[in-house]
Amino acid sequence: MKKFLILSCLIATQFVMAQTSKRFYIANDDHTDYMWTGNEAQYDTAFVKMLDYYLHEIDLTKNNAPDFQARYNLDCSYWLDVYEKYRSGPQFNNLVAKMKSGHITTPLNLLVNTYGAQPTEAIIRGMYYSGKMERKLGMRFPLAICMENQTLPLGLSSLWAGSGAKYSWRGVCGCATRLTDKSLENRRNQLYYYKGMDSTGVMMKWYNRSIYNGRTLGGYAEARRNFNLDSAASDLEKVIADMDKLCGLHAPNPAYPYHVAGAFGYGHDNLETYQSPAFISVAQKLSTATRKIRVSNELDFFEDIEKTYPKLPSESVSYGNEWDIYCTSMNETTAKVRRSVEKLRSAEALASVVSLEKGDFADKLVPAKDKAWTALGMYWEHDWTADGPISQKARGDWQIKLQNQISGYTDSLYNLSILHLGKLIRKDKEQRFYVFNPLSWNRTGVADVAYQGPLPVKVVDVSTGKEVPSQVIHLAGKRYIRIEALSIPSVGYKVFEIQKGIAMKLPVAATMNSGYISNARYKIKLRKSGVITELYDRAANSRQLVQKKDGRYLNDLGTLNLDEGQPIEVENAGPVSVTFKAVSKLPVPHTVKVTLYANSDRIDIHDNIQANFKDVKTWAFTFNLNQHTTRHEELGAILTAKKETEGGNYASQNARYDWLTFNHFADMSEKNYGVTLSNIDCSFFRLGQSTADSLHSSSSQLNALAGGQVDPYAIVKKGRKDTVMLGIYNQFDHENFNYQFSIGAHNAAFDAVKAMKFSLEHQNPLSTGGVTGNQAASAESSFSLLNVDDKNVLLWSVK
Repeated sequence: MKKFLILSCLIATQFVMAQTSKRFYIANDDHTDYMWTGNEAQYDTAFVKMLDYYLHEIDLTKNNAPDFQARYNLDCSYWLDVYEKYRSGPQFNNLVAKMKSGHITTPLNLLVNTYGAQPTEAIIRGMYYSGKMERKLGMRFPLAICMENQTLPLGLSSLWAGSGAKYSWRGVCGCATRLTDKSLENRRNQLYYYKGMDSTGVMMKWYNRSIYNGRTLGGYAEARRNFNLDSAASDLEKVIADMDKLCGLHAPNPAYPYHVAGAFGYGHDNLETYQSPAFISVAQKLSTATRKIRVSNELDFFEDIEKTYPKLPSESVSYGNEWDIYCTSMNETTAKVRRSVEKLRSAEALASVVSLEKGDFADKLVPAKDKAWTALGMYWEHDWTADGPISQKARGDWQIKLQNQISGYTDSLYNLSILHLGKLIRKDKEQRFYVFNPLSWNRTGVADVAYQGPLPVKVVDVSTGKEVPSQVIHLAGKRYIRIEALSIPSVGYKVFEIQKGIAMKLPVAATMNSGYISNARYKIKLRKSGVITELYDRAANSRQLVQKKDGRYLNDLGTLNLDEGQPIEVENAGPVSVTFKAVSKLPVPHTVKVTLYANSDRIDIHDNIQANFKDVKTWAFTFNLNQHTTRHEELGAILTAKKETEGGNYASQNARYDWLTFNHFADMSEKNYGVTLSNIDCSFFRLGQSTADSLHSSSSQLNALAGGQVDPYAIVKKGRKDTVMLGIYNQFDHENFNYQFSIGAHNAAFDAVKAMKFSLEHQNPLSTGGVTGNQAASAESSFSLLNVDDKNVLLWSVK
C-alpha cells in the first residue's frame, strides 16, 4: 500500500511538473514597411515617436515583476540611426541603456530585406551600420531578420552567422505568393537550426502559417489578429490560446514537440503602433501556476529554447526566391548596383596598396562610404512589390537615389586610388602605365589603357624588357591601347612602357569566314540577330555545344527571325582580341558584341537592349549536354540545382523553383566536361521550363532574367477583382539595358574553385593607370601585396 501511494505521488508530481513547464513569450514590434506604408520622412517621424513612447513605458513598468515589464523589439537597426540623428545625446544614451538592460532589442539587418537577388558582399556591407554600433556601444546584436516574403535562400545563414547573428524568426505574409496555403501550413520544422553549407547558421523560429495575410502564428504579426488597433488585449488572449494549442493542451503536439512557444510581432502594415499596456495586462492576467507568460525581447525565448532543447533539428536547404525577384522590374538600376558591388573588389584592393604609403588619401570619402553602405542595407528592402500607399514613382526614384550613392562612392574610390597609385610609381622619359590585378593569384589577361599620343607604338613589359602583344582599339568614342598583360602579380601590379615604333607582327586573334567567327579554341555561328546557333569546342574534338530547345539557342532574346539585322561587323581587330557586332530590331532593338581572344578560353558577350520593354524577357543559353548537373552561386554558397530528394540543395517542400539566384556563375557539367557561364548583370535564371512548383533540373537551357514583372497578383478593390503586376511598371520607363556574360568550356569535371576564378577574372578586369611619380617614388616595376599558397582558397576582398 505504501509503495502504491509513493508511486501515485511520483506520477502526480511528474504530471504537475509537466503542466507547469509551459512558457510563452509575447514580443511587441512595429513591422517596418519602409517606402511602402510611408515615405522616408514619415517613417523617420514614426521611429522617433514610437521609441519615445516605449522608452517611457519601460520606465513606468520598471518596478513590475521581470516578466511583466514593458519591452520593445525593433525589426531593423535603422531605427537607431534615425533616433540618434533627431534626438539629443542624453535621449540616445537612454535608448542605449534600455538596449543594454534587454528592454529593447535591435537586429543586424538595416531594413527588412529580401536577399535572393543580393551579391554576397552587398549583404555583408548592408550590416555595416549595426557592426559599427556594436563596436561603439560595446554590445552585440545577436538577432537577424528576414520577414514577410515567403522564401529564404540557403547561403544567407552562413553570412548571418559569420556576422555575429545567433537567432532569427520568420513570419510570412501568405499574400502575393505562388506558394499554396497548404504549403505554408505544413513546414517540416518550426524550430530548427538554419545552417549553411559550412555548417554555421542561426537558430530559427518559423511557425506554420494557418490563415491568410500574416495575422497568425507563422505570420509577420503573430501577436495580432485584427486590423483594429483597439483590440490588442483581446487579440493577445487569442494568441495565448493559439500557443496553448500549438504546445498541446493535454498531450505533446507531434508537429511542435516543445512546451516553450513565442508569438512575435504586432505592427503588421501600420505606420505606428502603441500597444505596451495590452502586452503587460494579458501576461499578468493569463499567467497561471501551469503557464508562464513573459513580455519578451525575443532573445529570452531563444535562450530558453537553447537551454531547454539543445538538440533541435537542422535544415540546410534553399527555399528559392519570390519577392526577391521583383527588383528585376528595374533591372538596369539593380544591375548598376551589382556592377558597383563587384567593382569594390578592385577599388578597395587599389586603395589598400595606396594606403601602405598614404593612409589618409581617401579620408574625404568616408561620408560617401557610410552612405553607400547604408544604401546597400536598404536597396533590397522587401516591399519591391510596389503595391502599397507609396507611389511607384516615389519608390523608383528612391531606388535610383540609393543606386547613385553606391555607384558614386565606388567610382570615386576607384578613380582616386588609380590616380594615387600612379603617383607612387616613378615615371620615366617614355610614357608608362601600370596594370593592376585585384585577385589573389597571378594572372594573364587583357588590359586597356587610354592613349591619345602619336601612332604607331609598341608596349614593353618593364620588368622583363620584352614587348607584349598590343593593338589600338576604340571604346565609347575614346582610343585605347589593348595589351595582353602577362603574369600580373596577385593583388599587385606590373609597369609597362609605351614606345614609338611598329608593334611586333602577330596573327589576328580571331577571324570571320563563311558566316563563322573563330579563334584557336572555338568556332561560332553568330547570326545577324545576335543569336549563336553553333559553337564548336576545338579542344574537345570540335564538340557542338549548342542545341535548339523550345525554339531558342544561345544568347537568344527570343527572336523568331535569326537573320533579321545588319551584317555582322568586325570591331577592334588585332593580335590580342577581336570583337564582332550584331545589331537587330527584333524582338526589340538590341546589340550583341562577341569578343574572342588569342590566348584565352573565354567567349565574352556584351548584350544591350535599346528600348523600353513591358514584358518578361530572358537571354536563353541552350547547351548540348547530356546527364549533366547544374550548379550556381547563391549568396556565396555553390548550390546543386536539384531538390534535396535528388541529391540537390533545394527544399522538397515549401519552396519556389522557377527563378534561381544567379550570382557570379552557373555551371552545367557532365562527368568529365562542362560549360561555365559567368554573369554580372542578371539577378536570376530559370532552368528550362521550371515553374513555381516544379524544378526542371535536367534541362540544359538556362534563361537569364533580363527583366520584367514576373508575378500577377489578384486583389479585390471595392468589390472589383483586379490583377496587379508586382514590381515597378514598364522598367520605370528606362530604355537602355546592359548584360555581360562569358562562356568557358572545360574538359574536366566541375571544379567550384576554377568556376569561381573564371567568373572573377571576367567580372574584375585588370585595371590600368598612368605612372606619374617623382624621383622619390618607387622604382619597382612590379609589386604584390600578398600571395595565397593554398590553391583552393580565394581572397574575397582586401580592405
